[in-house]
Amino acid sequence: MPDTTYDQKWDLDVIFEGGSESDAFHQYLQEAQEKLQNLSHLVNEYTIPTEVSQAKDLRKVIDHVEGVELRLRESFAFVGCLSAQDVTDKKALQHRAKISEMAAGFSTVMTTLEQKLNKIDDSLWKELLAQPELKELSFVLNEKREKAKEKLSLEQESLINDLSVDGYQGWDSMYSTIVGKMKITMEENGETKELSVGQASNKMGSSDRSVRKEMFHKLQDAWEENEDLFGETLNHLAGFRVQTYKHRGWDNVLKEPMDINRMSEKTLNAMWNAINKYKDHFVEYLNRKATLLGLERLSWYDVGAPIVSSDQSVSYDEGAEFIVEQFEKFGPKMASFAKMAFENSWIEAEDRSGKRPGGFCTSFPDSKQTRIFMTYSGTASNVSTLAHELGHAFHQHVMDDVHSMNQGYAMNVAETASTFAEMIVADAAVKHASNEEERLSLLEDKIQRSVAFFMNIHSRFLFEKRFYEERKQGLVPVDRLNTIMVEAQKEAFLDSLDEYEPHFWASKLHFHKVGVPFYNFPYTFGYLFSQGIYAKALEEGSDVEENYIALLQDTGRMKVEDLAKKHLDIDLEQPDFWESAVKLCVKDVDEFLQMTAE
Repeated sequence: MPDTTYDQKWDLDVIFEGGSESDAFHQYLQEAQEKLQNLSHLVNEYTIPTEVSQAKDLRKVIDHVEGVELRLRESFAFVGCLSAQDVTDKKALQHRAKISEMAAGFSTVMTTLEQKLNKIDDSLWKELLAQPELKELSFVLNEKREKAKEKLSLEQESLINDLSVDGYQGWDSMYSTIVGKMKITMEENGETKELSVGQASNKMGSSDRSVRKEMFHKLQDAWEENEDLFGETLNHLAGFRVQTYKHRGWDNVLKEPMDINRMSEKTLNAMWNAINKYKDHFVEYLNRKATLLGLERLSWYDVGAPIVSSDQSVSYDEGAEFIVEQFEKFGPKMASFAKMAFENSWIEAEDRSGKRPGGFCTSFPDSKQTRIFMTYSGTASNVSTLAHELGHAFHQHVMDDVHSMNQGYAMNVAETASTFAEMIVADAAVKHASNEEERLSLLEDKIQRSVAFFMNIHSRFLFEKRFYEERKQGLVPVDRLNTIMVEAQKEAFLDSLDEYEPHFWASKLHFHKVGVPFYNFPYTFGYLFSQGIYAKALEEGSDVEENYIALLQDTGRMKVEDLAKKHLDIDLEQPDFWESAVKLCVKDVDEFLQMTAE
C-alpha cells in the first residue's frame, strides 16, 4: 500500500479563492480589461518602423501583448476548470462569455498589429528580427506577419472576431450546456442510479459485455433523443468556419488546421499512408480479440473491452506512486514535477456526478501552475490517462520560463508530450507484470491505444473532412451526419466490426470545439512522433531528459518538420519515419498474437 494519501479534488482557491463568486477573480478580470484597453491604445498609436533603431518600440508593444495574453489564458483556464467540475455552474458560463468578448477584442488588436507588421519593408523587417530585442521571437513574429497577408481587411477581420462570440463560440457553449443536462439511468445492485454522461461512459470499460452493450445503447438513445439539437450546434459552428474561409479565399478546409499545427499536408498524408499500409495487422488483432471474447466479430463497444475479466482495481494513490516511480527512471525532473502535482492537489480525479465527461490538462501561465481534470475509477486505463495528462502538464512546466509568445505550441506537439509520458508508464506496466495473464492484459491495453489512434481517430478525421466539404453546400441533415459517420468508421476499421456508432459525431466533444478545427489527427501525429522520440531516448541512454526538455522548449517556435530535423534528424514529409514508428506498434500486435495462439 502507498505511504501517501493524495487528495482527489483539485485546489483552485490557491489561484482565485471563492470559485465563480471569487472577488479576486473579478478584480483580475477588471485588470485584464484595463490592460487590454491600454494595449489597444498602444497598438493604434504604434507607427510603422522606418529604421532598425525602432526595434525597441516593437518590443515595448510585444511586452504589453504578453501581459494581456497571460491574463486571458489564465482566465479561460479558471472558468474552464469551474465548468468542468460542476456543469451546472451558471456563473462560470457568464464569466466565460465575458472573457470570450475580451478575447475577441484581443484578436482585433492583434490583427491590427499584424497588419502594421505586414506593411514594414521586407529588408527592414529582416534587420529588425536580427536585433537582440526581437531575435528570440523572430519565428512567431514572422509567422504573424505572413498570416496577415492571407486575411481580410482589418475592419472585416474585426467584425468576424466580434460576431464569433455569440456565433461561433456560442454553439460550443450550447453543446456543453445540453450535455450537462443529459442523464443516463441504470440499475446497479438493485438500485436505480442516475449518471452523468461522463460516469456512463466509464461503464463502457466493463469486463461484462452485457453492461457494455446496455450502456452503449442507453447512451445512443440519449444522443439520438438530442440529435436535432446537436445537429444544430455542429452545423452552425462549422457554417461560421466555412463562411470565414470562403471570404478569406481559402478553399481547402485543411488549411487552417495545417497552419495551426505548423505542419504540411504532405506530412499528414505521409503519416496516414504509413498507417494504412500496416492497418491489416490491427484488424488481425481485432479478430483475435473477438475470438478470445467468444464473438464472431467485435462491436464498437467491444473494441476497448478488457480481454481478461478482472475485478482488480488500482487505487488513486497506487496509480500516482507507480507513475512517479516510472517517470523517475526516465528523469528526475519529470518525476519531481509529477510528485509536486499530486502533493499540491493540482488534479481533479474524484468519481462523482455533476462533472463533465473526459479529461484535460489546462495551464495557468500567469500563476505558473497547471490543473488536470479526469474521473478516476480505478482502471489501468485511468492510470494511463493520468500519465497522459501529466505529460501535458510537464510540457507546460518546462515552458514557464520561455517568453509567452514562444509558448504557443500546437496540439500535435502537445499530444507528443502527453503520449510520451503515457508510453513510459505503459511500457513499465507490461515489464512489471506479475504473471502472464496480467502481462497480456497490459500489452493489450497498449495495443488498444494504437487502435484508437490509427482507426478511431482516423474515422474522426475522415468524417470531419467529408462533413466540411458537404457543409460548403448547405446544412447537413442529421440522417446524413449519421451516414457519413458510419461510412468513416467502416473505412477506418476496414469494416472489421459488427456494429458501429452512428451518433459519434454528437457524443464526441472534439467535433464541437472552436479552438482547433480537426481536433483529431494531431493525436495520431503526437502518438507516432513520441514513438520516435521514445525509441531514440532508449538508444541514447544518457542526457535523455535534458534532450527531451530542449525539444519541448522548441515546440512553440518552429514548424514540426524543422523540429524533427533539428532534434531527431528525420524528414517527416517522407514515409520512412512514419513506417518505422508504426512498425514499433505492430511488434506489440505480433507479441499479442503469439501469446494468444492456440
